[in-house]
Amino acid sequence: MAALEPAQLQQIATLYADHHGWLQGWLRRKLSCSFDAADVAQDTFMRLLARREPPNTREPRALLSTIARGLVIDRWRRRELEQAWLETLASLPEPESPPPESRLMFLEALIEIDRMLDTLKPDVRTAFLLAQLDGLTCPQIARQLGVSLATAERHVAKGLRACYAARYGA
Repeated sequence: MAALEPAQLQQIATLYADHHGWLQGWLRRKLSCSFDAADVAQDTFMRLLARREPPNTREPRALLSTIARGLVIDRWRRRELEQAWLETLASLPEPESPPPESRLMFLEALIEIDRMLDTLKPDVRTAFLLAQLDGLTCPQIARQLGVSLATAERHVAKGLRACYAARYGA
């Protein structure tokens, strides 16, 4: 995290002092859980601290609620993935179930893949998933999506590049 200027730190400290209580109350009403509300409120201010540009404080509550709303959506998506993972684990026969120390690593990888897929345009994501999960070839993907072969190939390649960038930071 880049070091913030003292003026930016003071601005965020003032935002925190003036609006943390409001944000936590707003989140508590949305989430119906004071613990989750406290976590998301804290994460909201951490997100502000991680930014390189100073926060726009003309509409502080709009800024804070926008950041918090995105964090809540991320939290819900993570819980859905966790639930799907737990259901998958429960359906596996005991000998095929991964050891406990590997389960968290698999879950973190699933969350990272989900984040990467979310950055792709819908048609690129669909083509990539058809290739990777369903094993379809580019001509089959082109037919299924009603696009040219070159477009299907481009979509799959974009998905692969996104995977590579997510994995190797390129």
